[in-house]
Amino acid sequence: MKTKNHLLILMLAVLCSALIPSCTTDDKDYFDGQPEVDNPGTTNPVDDTAVYMLPEPQSIRLSVKQKSFASGNNQFALNFLKAAAEAAQSGESFIYSPLSIAYVLSMVNDAAEGQTRQELEQTLGFGTGGVDAINEYCQTLIEKLPQVDPNVQLDMANAIFVNKRYTLKSQFRQDMQQYYHAQAESLDFSSPQTLNYINAWCNRQTQGMISNILDKLNPHAVSYLLNAIYFKAGWSSKFDPKNTKAETFTGKDGQTRTVPMMHQNVVANYLKNDTYSAIYFSYGSGLWNMTIMLPEEGKTTDDIIERLADAGHLEGLYGYTAEDVSEPYIVDLKVPRFTTMSDTDKLEGELVEVLKGMGIRQAFDSDFAQIPNMCEDASLFISRMRQKAAIEVNEEGAKASAVTIAETEVTMAGPTELSKVDFHANRPFVYAVYEASSGVLLFVGRFSGE
Repeated sequence: MKTKNHLLILMLAVLCSALIPSCTTDDKDYFDGQPEVDNPGTTNPVDDTAVYMLPEPQSIRLSVKQKSFASGNNQFALNFLKAAAEAAQSGESFIYSPLSIAYVLSMVNDAAEGQTRQELEQTLGFGTGGVDAINEYCQTLIEKLPQVDPNVQLDMANAIFVNKRYTLKSQFRQDMQQYYHAQAESLDFSSPQTLNYINAWCNRQTQGMISNILDKLNPHAVSYLLNAIYFKAGWSSKFDPKNTKAETFTGKDGQTRTVPMMHQNVVANYLKNDTYSAIYFSYGSGLWNMTIMLPEEGKTTDDIIERLADAGHLEGLYGYTAEDVSEPYIVDLKVPRFTTMSDTDKLEGELVEVLKGMGIRQAFDSDFAQIPNMCEDASLFISRMRQKAAIEVNEEGAKASAVTIAETEVTMAGPTELSKVDFHANRPFVYAVYEASSGVLLFVGRFSGE
């Protein structure tokens, strides 16, 4: 099928601006991250039983450097997706927010120096951008992402709870307030009430989706740094519950089970290559989107994740790569209604070992960590990290939450005629939730029916 010239030109321009910042010298340039659509009405002129779901492109302001941060941090997200899939129990469903991890580690990065800072910035995809620019990027996302669509609820919160025996350095406290809007409190880490207080913060920031993040408190810890993300959005085209039927889902091992399968006809962007087919459908006004990727015959979700982690295919999440461009189709869409909850403590080696394997080593080393700028008279290392995340997908839309915590201790030193296609997610698939104009990934996951 031949793609319209204006669509291909726009896709190439977006790809250039997102991946090759040197293509432009305008520091206030924008990119959309979605293909342009002619006259996107509410119905399709060819098939009036299909609901129009193609998003209307809009954008938020990102500088050229911030675009490179978004692209690099998305690469971190897909690298983490691959590492988590390898560390998870074979074939199990999971949901994580790499962005939440990046926020906690960016707060640590503000206090780090030397090789510790270099490893953090390189692994998170920020390159040699510099701590001030990274802080400003994080501030931009906190302040702008929740505002891009009034029909979508996005809450992002950060907090620092400090052992009352220690004092935060004034510059670090100021940076946390200015760039991360982080609540900083001094607490008694020997009191059982402190554990309840931290978990209550977690429960409150996620609207009850994640009720706790700590099972016990380390009285010797210096601080706990936390990030929480809460996302709730209705589909641009909601599924009718009357069309949800119990259908067969075939798992990775070939065993079948019955799941509630949602069903509707939609007009949406669709892409197919030799590894996966993908559907791109939207929440709210079309600024927030979910991509679902089904493996082709003979392929698995691991093959999809491997291909996405290849830097040349990262943009496949948005409907275009160097080889492929998504196109509008009338899609007979079936997606299971599901709920998934994940805890990095269940990964092999837990979160610290996963991040070490990705290149962050010194920050977790009690002998060599260089994090001297957080507390007075104390150089710290990260002694533990954990993330809990959850997602609920139903006929109305989806809501998802994640809380990440880092514990620190003192160191020892529109076309007129469209083709039709079936997209039935009746076998394991990979998915991602992202904001279209910035391209920022919030959640990545795999659903295997378990």
